[in-house]
Amino acid sequence: MVSLLVLNGPNLNLLGMREPDVYGRETLDDIVTHLAQVAEQVGSSITHRQSNHEGELIDAIHSAKGVHDGIIINPGAFTHYSYALRDAIAAVNLPTIEVHLSNVHAREEFRHRSVIAPVVLGQIVGLGSSGYEWALRGLVRHLQQRSVGSA
Repeated sequence: MVSLLVLNGPNLNLLGMREPDVYGRETLDDIVTHLAQVAEQVGSSITHRQSNHEGELIDAIHSAKGVHDGIIINPGAFTHYSYALRDAIAAVNLPTIEVHLSNVHAREEFRHRSVIAPVVLGQIVGLGSSGYEWALRGLVRHLQQRSVGSA
């Protein structure tokens, strides 16, 4: 069974209340509940963590090594400047997909650059909460194909 760590960064605990025209009306709990159901359908499991603190997210990434097979991360605003998160993802060397609810490339210019993107398998932006499901399905498929290729 594929085990995935799902990480959500700052302010994502406010989903459903925070700028619903940009981020949607679903809460983070709604998204995680749906994602757990999808994980079960595809023979995987998720562990979810959300934090507004960079160091807690880094600790979670470090702790994923040897426990989880991959990571789905929405780093929130840390996307644009957290070299520490970037370095943690690179250090654990787990396949990671970056997710953003909104299309960050169609928003303010400071949101156009991700320092995380160069060290992740892929990036899904602008698909709302369904981006998490696409990330999960894509990551599970990637991991399954990788394990078949190494068998």
